[in-house]
Amino acid sequence: MSEAQHQSKSFFLSGPAGKLEAVLWTPQAAAPPSAAAMVCHPHPLFGGTLHNKVVYQAAKALDGLGMAVLRFNFRGAGLSQGSHDHGRGEREDVRAALDFLVAEFPDTPLWLAGFSFGCWVGLRVGCEDPRVVKLIGIGAPVNQSDFSYLQNCGKPKLFVQGSGDRFGDVRKLEALVHGLPGENRLVVVDGVDHFFSGKIVELGRAIVNWR
Repeated sequence: MSEAQHQSKSFFLSGPAGKLEAVLWTPQAAAPPSAAAMVCHPHPLFGGTLHNKVVYQAAKALDGLGMAVLRFNFRGAGLSQGSHDHGRGEREDVRAALDFLVAEFPDTPLWLAGFSFGCWVGLRVGCEDPRVVKLIGIGAPVNQSDFSYLQNCGKPKLFVQGSGDRFGDVRKLEALVHGLPGENRLVVVDGVDHFFSGKIVELGRAIVNWR
């Protein structure tokens, strides 16, 4: 996987519940980025932040493809203002982050990726928002979260799942993906848990190979 040279900016973007802590990687190349991507982090009540290693690896892969990449902390996580809202307010946070990307990179295709809780929250917004053209679901927690909204989403989607993910049974995810409209790909990384422990590089490779 290629390593891109980027400029890194730590800042706060304006969210509906207050300021949201964020990090933006922008390619140093003179040409505009090929796309602008967002990666949403896992459940904040269980320690999930924008610095999560799976989120970082996904961002690194997208960065390597020459994209601008935004990571941010949901309300109540890290230095972000507000308090956890069980996915409802967090969807509004995602919309605010998309608004930022559109303003920063006008006329640039938008990709949206999310890991675990960030997958469940982020992909729902990405499906609804016409500005988003591609979706990446990582560690989709299909065991206890409702992903029925994907049934109406025809956008290209990549799912990357560990074979031993205790929050997202691979067979259940396979059945879900098989019935979805549009182009869909499921990559199962053998012998890893929810966090892709020991094979996290495989996650990045799946993203790079999908483009």
